[in-house]
Amino acid sequence: EEAPPHRPRLVKMSSAEPGWFFCTAGRGLEPFLAREVRARLGATEVDCVSGKVFFRAAAAGPGELRKLRSAERLFLLLKKRSPLPVSGNRGKMLHEIKSLVIEEPKYWLDIISVWRKLHGHKGETDDVSQENALALKRKSEEETNTASKRQKKEQVSVIVSEECQVEAGETCVAPKRMSGRECWTESKTSSEFPSKGSGENPAVTEKLSFSFRVSCRCSGAIAKILTSQEIGRAIGVTLVKQCGWRADLRDPDLEIFVHLNDVQSVVGIPLCRLPLANREYIKTAGLRSTVAWAMASLAEISAGALVLDPMCGLGTILLEAAREWPEACYWGADISDSQLEGADGNIRTAGLMDRIELLKASVKALPLPSESFDSVISDIPFGKKFKTTNDAQLLPDILQEMERVLRVGGTLVLLLSQELHRRMDGLTRCAGGDSAEVSADGDSGAAPAQAPSVDGNSSSLAQGGGESILSRHFGSLVPEGVYAVSLGKTDAFIHKYRKVSAPGLK
Repeated sequence: EEAPPHRPRLVKMSSAEPGWFFCTAGRGLEPFLAREVRARLGATEVDCVSGKVFFRAAAAGPGELRKLRSAERLFLLLKKRSPLPVSGNRGKMLHEIKSLVIEEPKYWLDIISVWRKLHGHKGETDDVSQENALALKRKSEEETNTASKRQKKEQVSVIVSEECQVEAGETCVAPKRMSGRECWTESKTSSEFPSKGSGENPAVTEKLSFSFRVSCRCSGAIAKILTSQEIGRAIGVTLVKQCGWRADLRDPDLEIFVHLNDVQSVVGIPLCRLPLANREYIKTAGLRSTVAWAMASLAEISAGALVLDPMCGLGTILLEAAREWPEACYWGADISDSQLEGADGNIRTAGLMDRIELLKASVKALPLPSESFDSVISDIPFGKKFKTTNDAQLLPDILQEMERVLRVGGTLVLLLSQELHRRMDGLTRCAGGDSAEVSADGDSGAAPAQAPSVDGNSSSLAQGGGESILSRHFGSLVPEGVYAVSLGKTDAFIHKYRKVSAPGLK
């Protein structure tokens, strides 16, 4: 199912009328997000592209929308069109881009009304009259004429932050001066406008003093002709002149998001200042929360289940699972005192002390009964700070112990580096055949994020005299899916297995 190629206008949204939204997602998590918006929001017309998921859903409160766990940011969708034509005429291209965003003031009053409803504001712009809209337009024109006569100065301030390279650059790490907020290549145009206390008509003055910023990102062919700064500045200047808004880079009332590339042109408004991926209940961040949630969603956790993370680190996977599936019981183990202390702090901050137990133990010798857990989920450390020594060589021992404590019929979900992914492929190919190709949401509506072969010859690791011995050890684990995901500058792979028999039984 695909969303329409463009959405010419957004009108006032009633409680019974579905609205258009989109979310940004880390690379590889799009199918997980597509499944989630269908399940949580009853979304229809779900359309996945790299780094984004578009969908239509009945207008819900911000509480419902913010429950999405695999999304980075959530937006109200204003426009979605095919890529803008690229030519050597920069002026013509800028005109086309401005036409995509700029509408008459009444249109923007409707947009603000919908935006406020989704934020729970009442009565402020919900019933804007045509008289106020026309007054706003007249006032905007007067301001434009006056400004042109005195040649008012336009100052552009651009802040470019360091991207953390989630797919399509959808999120970034903001400089400290931005107080941890997400930021983009921002274009700010400041000028002179009436203040709220200037004695003007209160309804009109409020609209004139409305602050905004334009967040623009362009890539592909268009980026070779125009920069994000140029596009953002042109849009910002036009909105200032037409709507009479004032630009504010630091703390705007409204952010207008514009993303132009070779696939589509998108305009939207963020519904939350901070990314949904920033969990308020996590004191010390470890694994990206969206990836941790995706792993837990594959584990098929049910009420009363026992779930284990034998290399829990700071406990992010356990936290995501326990909040989503609270009727299960969770155990976390780690050999590092500092990691366990961090996990304990996170568990206490989240108020999950009664659901998650921690113990100090080596993953190679877990002090736990055999076949005692319904699900085992783990991020095998492969980062610079925490890494399993000689991890590829130790993988068989780690896998054997995880298999031992897993019940027949249970699921094993692992996050692996490229090196471990190739090693795991070799360990299990002889035992269980090729990895299953399954969609994250179990239907034909979203394509699977299947992991590609890293070296172009993944079967090469299945060769060698030792593999027949390994296949006897892991013959009870059947691969059910491999999903390539991005961890910023690092690629990783989620592997899912099911235990079909006790070790040694074929």
